[in-house]
Amino acid sequence: ARFSTWISSPCLTRSQRRRQLDSVNAVAVGSGLNDSIGVEQRIPKPDRSFHNDSAYRFSALTLVRAICNLRSFVGPIANPIVNFRLRPILKTGSNDMKDVSFSGDPIPMLDVTAGNSPIHDEILAAIDEVCRSGKFIGGPSCTEFEQKMAKFCQADFAIGCASGSDALLLSLMAIDLQPGDEVILPSFTFFATASAVWRLGATPVFVDIDPSTYCIDPTKIEDEISDYTKAIIPVHLFGQCCDMRAIGDIAADNGLRVIEDAAQSIGATFENQMSGGIGDMGCFSFYPTKNLGGFGDGGMLTTSDEDLAKRLRLLANHGMSPRYYHIEVGINSRLDSIQAAVLKTKMAHLDRWTQARAANAARYLELLAESNLSDEIELPSTDARCNHVWNQFTIRIKHGLRDAVRQQLTDAKIGTELYYPVPLHRQACFSTLKCDSDSFPETESAAAEVLSLPIYPELTAQQQDRIVATLESIITTCRQSKRRSA
Repeated sequence: ARFSTWISSPCLTRSQRRRQLDSVNAVAVGSGLNDSIGVEQRIPKPDRSFHNDSAYRFSALTLVRAICNLRSFVGPIANPIVNFRLRPILKTGSNDMKDVSFSGDPIPMLDVTAGNSPIHDEILAAIDEVCRSGKFIGGPSCTEFEQKMAKFCQADFAIGCASGSDALLLSLMAIDLQPGDEVILPSFTFFATASAVWRLGATPVFVDIDPSTYCIDPTKIEDEISDYTKAIIPVHLFGQCCDMRAIGDIAADNGLRVIEDAAQSIGATFENQMSGGIGDMGCFSFYPTKNLGGFGDGGMLTTSDEDLAKRLRLLANHGMSPRYYHIEVGINSRLDSIQAAVLKTKMAHLDRWTQARAANAARYLELLAESNLSDEIELPSTDARCNHVWNQFTIRIKHGLRDAVRQQLTDAKIGTELYYPVPLHRQACFSTLKCDSDSFPETESAAAEVLSLPIYPELTAQQQDRIVATLESIITTCRQSKRRSA
């Protein structure tokens, strides 16, 4: 009751609030529950407070942890204090965990509308301008957006295309990839990275990852280079660049092209060099879930090689120059003007959104480090040479608990995603490559353990508190269940 009164009284003065908090502490000490409840005092971080008083606040996360520990009091305490509901379900087997659900509004994995709504009028004005111009293909909005992207990526040229998948395909076409050629790439990535190689009749050669970054492990690349190897595709996964210094040195020593898959890493840097501006070419996706997402599909290629830039533009437009004269067989892959107008408008906000993602990541790291989950989860890490843009915040859940924990989070109306549950070397369409899973221990481990949590810029501190508290409750319950069955 004292807890509930404190939380429900926003008009208390600071001195009154201090007296109530001291009283709560006294009750906790007298009842012997102080260690369990863990009342926090004078932690000046206003973004976690229930009210605007940053000097004295009661952490929702700490309170929920306390509630989860006081199992016999869960029912009567939880609802009046923080509007959470803990719902135990009978255990059905030795490896099952009790289902603990927290009521509240759903927290989606990604909230595209929350990002677009504040700039709704800006976007509509940009689209209206295109509609009035009648220039829907290759108009001024495309040219302006390409110029902005080239400058942003520290590249001399940018060429729009229809999707990130097409960007990868065009980059390989531009280096004349032929049947029988080989391209080295990670197995732990989205399908498009390998499918672009396969569609041209070449062979994707899969390499294991660095377990700390999920990016391709440069120390494994040289062993896979053969007389047929033509290129390396480092994938800057989850918003962090690969070790481009090591990869660049390997490529230079062996005469190989480097094509950056930068679909998830717009704005990321390696040693102050922008993603997409380090290798021979950079490939970007503007799928709506990306840090810079359009209103549909869209892609971009960046390069500082003028000859490659000319060939990429030619190949993206049927190999046609001038009109109706075809130098070679290309494809139809153009970024339409409406998408370019939307992306050009949104690009003005990209830095702010990236900073918000970084702040959310820092807060997750703090909350999870303070939690009692070090034995069950592993936090993401950042290479000191990189600026991480956090397209995803991906943790590992160990001891085979990942899928069960994810289901519990889903039941609690918290969105998550698995990037990626099946590595490329185990995809049915690549079975003829006869890859041995034992050659990819880190990839296999990641596929079994990774879980991505919401990290979109508009995610609130209160939502993060709830996510971490729910995660901790679920895993704590599972831990207790295992101990009882041991």
